[in-house]
This record gives sequence, C-alpha cells and structure tokens, in this order.
Amino acid sequence: MGTTIGIGLLGLGTVGSGVAKILLSPQGRHPLVSEVHLARVAVRDLNRPRDVSIPTKLLTKDPKEVVDDPSVDVVVEVMGGIEPARTLIMRAIKAGKSVVTANKAVIARHGEEIATAANASGVYVLIEAAVGGGIPIIEPLKQSLGGNRIKRVSGIINGTTNYILSRMSKEGAKYKEVLNEAQDLGYAEADPAADVEGLDAADKIAILSGLAFGGSIDRTKIPTIGINNLQSIDVQYAKQLGYEVKLLATAEKLIQNNERLDSIPLALSVQPTLVPKDHPLAGVNGVNNAILVEGEPIGKVMFYGPGAGAGPTASAVVADILNIAGVNQLETSTTCLDPLLSANSWRNCHLVDRNVMIQRNYLRLNVVDSPGVIGRIGSLFGDRKVSIQSIVQFDASQEGAEIVVITHKVSLGQMNDSLEAIKHLKEVAGIASHLGCL
Repeated sequence: MGTTIGIGLLGLGTVGSGVAKILLSPQGRHPLVSEVHLARVAVRDLNRPRDVSIPTKLLTKDPKEVVDDPSVDVVVEVMGGIEPARTLIMRAIKAGKSVVTANKAVIARHGEEIATAANASGVYVLIEAAVGGGIPIIEPLKQSLGGNRIKRVSGIINGTTNYILSRMSKEGAKYKEVLNEAQDLGYAEADPAADVEGLDAADKIAILSGLAFGGSIDRTKIPTIGINNLQSIDVQYAKQLGYEVKLLATAEKLIQNNERLDSIPLALSVQPTLVPKDHPLAGVNGVNNAILVEGEPIGKVMFYGPGAGAGPTASAVVADILNIAGVNQLETSTTCLDPLLSANSWRNCHLVDRNVMIQRNYLRLNVVDSPGVIGRIGSLFGDRKVSIQSIVQFDASQEGAEIVVITHKVSLGQMNDSLEAIKHLKEVAGIASHLGCL
C-alpha cells in the first residue's frame, strides 16, 4: 500500500456525494483525511448533474471496475439494496480489500457470511453508518463498552416513523396525512413500507444485537410490528395517561451473569410502544434517533442524534475509513486483525419464542357501556394471572365506550390467552389496539 489510501466509491447518491465532499476537502479535519483519496467511483448515469465535482476519468458505470481497480485499497459501498451490493462486498473481500458500508439490509441478512470471509482474508468490514446515521454506536458497542455485560439495547432507530409519531402526538394529526407530508419533505420514500412496517428498524436491531451480545442474529425471526395500522386515538390516549408512543426496537438478554448455556436466549422485537414521559427516549422527536444501552457496571448510556441524511451518514462512513487508515499506518500484518475493530462473534445466541417474552401492555377495547363490564374484563385477566396496573373508561355514550387497560409485566402467551377470552364477552365489540408499554 502506498503513502495514501485509495477509496473506491460504489454509489454517488445522497450519502456517496456526502462522503466525496468530505474526502475532497480535508482542510480543518483530522490529518488522516489527507491520507485518503478518491481513486474510482461507480455511478448509474455518467452524465447526471451533481453537486460534487469529480474528474470524469474516475467515473464508471461498472461497479466491478471499482472493486478490481488496483489503485483502490478500500471499497465504500453506499449503493443500498441486497444485490449487487452483497456480491460486490464479497468480491472486494476476496481481492483482499477492506470494505466500509452503510447497508443495513445486507449486514442484517448476510453479516455472518461477510464477517467470516473478511476474517479469512485478513480485511475489515466496518458498518458504523448502517445504524443511527451519524450517531456513533457501532464502534462503542465493539470497543468502548466491551468491558460491560450488556443487558439490554433499545431505541428509536428509524427517523421516518419517529417524525410521523412526533407529529401525531404534538398536533393530533392522522397517520396518513403526516405520512404524505413526510414523503413530500423527503423524510419518507415513495414506497415507505420498509420504514412504517418496521422492517428497517428490525434490520438495525439485528445488527446492534449481534454486536452487543456476541452472536449472530436470525433476522427472519424478529417479531416486527410497524406503525402503519396505528390510530391517532391511541397516541392521544397515551398522552392523557402520561406516555408517548414510539416505534421501539428492543433486544434483551434473558439470562444475565454467569451464563452456562450453549446458546444465550435473547428477546428481540420491533413494535409501537408506550414510553413514560420521564423516560429518556420519550423526548426524542422529529427525525432524530436514540439508542439506550444498559449494562453492568456502566448502568444506562444513551446515544442521540440525527439518524439519517447525507451529512450524518457520510460522517459515519468517513469515520470507518479513517479507522482503517489508522490501522494501516501501523503497518501490521494484513492477516492479524484488531479483534475489537473486526468484532468477531464469540458465542451462540438464539431468539426466544414471542409467547415467552415479557412486557407491559396497552390495550384498547370497544365495549357496550353496561354495568359490570370493567369487572368482568378484570376477572378474565385475573384468572390468567395478568395483573392490571390501570383500567380507564373513555368516551362513554349510548353507542358504547372505550376501555383502556395497562398491565404489569406479563408473558405475551398469557396476554394472548386473556385477549382470546375477552373477545368472547358479549359486552366486548372488539379489540381495537394492543401495543407494548415500558
């Protein structure tokens, strides 16, 4: 490797352009930025106008040319999507080149395969930009918090849904109206499914869990509920009861110290959740993200900041590039990786069945307003050992009423058994909503 490090950039969209701007203007930044230069850039359209000036000779429409170029030392993948991104990452690894990627979908689904190949080739695959935009969370989990026993990781890790929920809470706006505005503002894609159905958040919590708990995560088994069926009335009832509704991604280790198990049980979920207003995550609004890490002996630490956008995400990408540049300056053997920077898995983990997961619950029932209905509902819960924290009746009229129940912690299996029994009460017209609750 020469005196400077050649970067091959796959993609020159929003994030790629942000990375290029940083690398092309090293003045005032860390000195290592001056040791890095753009060597080749893959784009979809050679003639498209851009707000960053890159010599035409560096551009190509064929991303394989970037990966194979001998002047490229590190491949930066910011194309998005599963393919051809995965294939290109594997091609770079096979060629002995380290990779920096912002692609959470690829890492969540193929992270173990990629990490195994990288370790075999003696190269790094760094992913700080894949979760939380500009928030430093990947490297802290791999390095700064490495001396802790991590118990729980939870957070708001999708800016689009947080923007929508913030507007619904503050203004009483309806979901579809705010979604349309978010699309107009560029906060939501034309097809918002990955965001509003919780898929993006599930990708990210899979990545965070693998780092926090030391084992690979089966992304397909994460229970995932988005906000696409959330009604504004639940957001408003939550406010009256002292909560904010957030799309929360959560990962918790179900056995703590002195584990002697072949595989560590983890409870993972993505779902709309009532968060008490005095909880640190309740005040995270707009497109901001926040990740709360709980461990021993550190206690609770929260990482907060912009979760998306050209500047924040490009900042995280360049941080990874500089990590690789710094290691390369030490002239260590290419087959001897920094064990903290490469972050190998060190044990087996498995996801528990959703029915054994324990949580508090928010429940809204449509009922006939008749004497004794609250008592009968309470009895059915009690018969199944579900303890109720509060039960409140709203908007009683001749047409009926709405009853809102908040439970203490209980297994979802017990909760579902209770709901099945409650459905058959003649006074209950329907279960309108069932959300998580911290």
